[in-house]
Amino acid sequence: MATSPFSIRLEAPGDDPSIEALNEDVFGPGRFARAAYRIREGIPHEPGLSFVGEVDGRLIASVRLTRITIGEREALLLGPLVVDPPWKGKGCGKELVRVATAAAGDQRHDLVILVGDPPYYGPLGFGPIEPPGAVSLPGPVDPARLLVAELKVGAAEGLAGRVLPAGRQADG
Repeated sequence: MATSPFSIRLEAPGDDPSIEALNEDVFGPGRFARAAYRIREGIPHEPGLSFVGEVDGRLIASVRLTRITIGEREALLLGPLVVDPPWKGKGCGKELVRVATAAAGDQRHDLVILVGDPPYYGPLGFGPIEPPGAVSLPGPVDPARLLVAELKVGAAEGLAGRVLPAGRQADG
């Protein structure tokens, strides 16, 4: 079995400028208008659940998890997942998702949600939220792209409500 050309490690505080530059390069300024970015705005991600991929000491990918609530339930929001374009399709992004969700499970979190493509995230343990539309974000999101991974069997049963940053309450 061939060894991977990249290594995965926990994100360090000094990685932030490189991660932000990579997000800017890949997603551009329009990323801030997306519903998932709006949830993360102004709140910190979980440094103990956020990972980077490196090749020869150069950061090529990143994934972050952020604490949220869905209705009254605690969960994590995965993203952004970003991979430097020359490294796309080489497995680093998927490995980052596997490592991050495993770490979340190890820390006794029950649920991880994300907005993403089912063919990519499905094999990584994510599936649609049932019924579609039961969970809402602050902004339009295709319900077919709002996915959940149960880190504890049955954790997504009855999942419903508005997604908010942890510690914030819905208006009125």
